[in-house]
Amino acid sequence: MENRPVFICTIRPTRPGFVDQMLPEEEAAMQAHAAYYKQLVSENKIILYGPCLDRALGIAVFEAASLEDACQLMTRDPAVERGVMAPEIHPFHIAFLRQSKL
Repeated sequence: MENRPVFICTIRPTRPGFVDQMLPEEEAAMQAHAAYYKQLVSENKIILYGPCLDRALGIAVFEAASLEDACQLMTRDPAVERGVMAPEIHPFHIAFLRQSKL
């Protein structure tokens, strides 16, 4: 199997105060955001994704053919499209990965 480039993306709120209280339109964007990532996981496009418990940011680790493809994947996020969240994408190398004990 061919190894594809791996990327890491942090995604942060664009509005101060978002963490304390989301506006109704932000809540709707975040519901669409969650559905989008659920779809990406079901399509095996995401290696891992999740929010920090303090809601300061989310992190996604995923494969893409190129940086351009990685950017397209992240900018299609409904929360990004609606200006609620802003992504920052970086090429990433998984040097060590803990093996599951299951």
